[in-house]
Amino acid sequence: MSSASTPRSPAAATRGRPPKLDQARTVEAALALLDEVGLDALTMRRLAEAMDVRAGALYRYFATKHELLTALAETLLADCLTRPLSSPDWSVRLAELARRMRTALLSRRDGARVYAGTHSTGDHTLGFADTLVGVLREAGFTSGDAARAALTLVNFTIGHTLEEQAASQVAGDGPADPDRLRAAVTPERHPHLAAALPVFTSTDFTAHFEFGLALLIDGLRAMGPGATPSGSGD
Repeated sequence: MSSASTPRSPAAATRGRPPKLDQARTVEAALALLDEVGLDALTMRRLAEAMDVRAGALYRYFATKHELLTALAETLLADCLTRPLSSPDWSVRLAELARRMRTALLSRRDGARVYAGTHSTGDHTLGFADTLVGVLREAGFTSGDAARAALTLVNFTIGHTLEEQAASQVAGDGPADPDRLRAAVTPERHPHLAAALPVFTSTDFTAHFEFGLALLIDGLRAMGPGATPSGSGD
């Protein structure tokens, strides 16, 4: 005697499979698309096509592209604090945080452009900022000076990485092409630029970053905790 099989409900049929669309999967797909096509070509419609959903479905989680970029920026900093800082020295800790941020922004195509101007209030961003300010306050800087120093360090890191990523994407004839600069600079008209041309045309961006980072930290060290730099308004 045969027995009829019990029909499976739609819920049972999909049990155990991840949902086609949720916030985390949308961010993951957006980061993959960012690496593939770059920020300018990353649109909500194109992301929806990549995820095989209707474009309107994405707006359930992100009302605007800016909201999506803010979520991407938050994700970029996810690994910055997964390891403890390596030294009790505040200047070493500060430099290490800046390097971790640069590495995070470089980990994705146009990462610095994604991060710039998003102002995330997620756990990763706030945790990184709190650690950065904390390093300075624990070194003896006032809360105000620690905040300004943190802003300066973050802005330097973002700005440097913006230029670094832009230069790396130039394909032979863009504004960052070193051959164009070499052709334009002559010892007769630009003697100082000509003397410094090897640095200006160098693609050793880590060396450039480390030089600027050392200047910032040496300036903070010379300023000393509790001192107020000229022009701070305090």
